Amino acid sequence: MKLLYFAWIRTRIGKAEETLSPPPAATDVSHLIDWLVSLGPNYAEALRDRDRIKVAVNQEYAGFDWKIGPNDEIAIFPPVTGG
Repeated sequence: MKLLYFAWIRTRIGKAEETLSPPPAATDVSHLIDWLVSLGPNYAEALRDRDRIKVAVNQEYAGFDWKIGPNDEIAIFPPVTGG
């Protein structure tokens, strides 16, 4: 699974992207975030407040209950505003 991180989330995690193999229990976005938080303090800091993060799966906005698979591209980013 390819993971992409943007803005302050990228800064806190310390990388823009990575390829990981989550455990089989990570079948939706929520469980993926739970697992990422367990990877260390950088992930925990960046992802601790779910009200402050948004997710896209394969370039489509996704809720935390969105089902994911091993070949998906997951983007994690802060809420975006336009002006």
